[in-house]
Amino acid sequence: GSVEHDELVEMVAAIAPEAPPSGASMPCSEPELPMAAGATRSTRFVAKDTEQYHLCIGGRAIARPDERRYALRVLDGVLGGNASSRLFQEVRERRGLAYSVFSFAGLYTQTGEIGIYVGTRPENLAQTVEVIASEVERALENPATEEELERSRENVKGRMVLALESTGARMGRLAASILHGLPLLSLDEAIERLDAVSIDDVRQLARELLDPARLSVVAIGPDEAAFERAIRPLEAVRA
Repeated sequence: GSVEHDELVEMVAAIAPEAPPSGASMPCSEPELPMAAGATRSTRFVAKDTEQYHLCIGGRAIARPDERRYALRVLDGVLGGNASSRLFQEVRERRGLAYSVFSFAGLYTQTGEIGIYVGTRPENLAQTVEVIASEVERALENPATEEELERSRENVKGRMVLALESTGARMGRLAASILHGLPLLSLDEAIERLDAVSIDDVRQLARELLDPARLSVVAIGPDEAAFERAIRPLEAVRA
């Protein structure tokens, strides 16, 4: 594009004094950045004439350079990141309360996010949220069995390998690591870090990220009063 490199570097330096001078390379370091502080619980509802309630529970998480990102991927897999996860099995498969339910995590330079999404019909809203609240509480005390831990690790490793089948995907992974200041890990090194995740690692992270005092709730749906009644089990969850 029509961009002058030196001019762009000067602009970046003006807002980030610690940025390296023109021509310098970014170090591939792994700073341990703490989770952003000050997160507090809040709720928000947007009234809309929809057939379903679309509800999201979430809070701040760890930053991209945090080594605990491997434990987070395993935790996400156990909680709601795939079809064998607790939320998918309890909400959809066993009770048929929702078609779409999952957990997710997003990692950024200095902070991150973790959340749970569900879309469910009005008559199922209260029971759906009650089941989710129960699973959040269970994750705080017993985030994974040995079987769940192994299954989640294998799922993450399998998806990682499949995602790198093309040359373009491999180059994209390397470029992302460089741009984000992360170490250039081989696939085997990344798998070793996933294999090293223990139940204690997952438990400690779950207690930090799923602390009910830090989880906010937002929803879109037809009835705010029904939403407020439905989320009461979440307010009762204890860390």
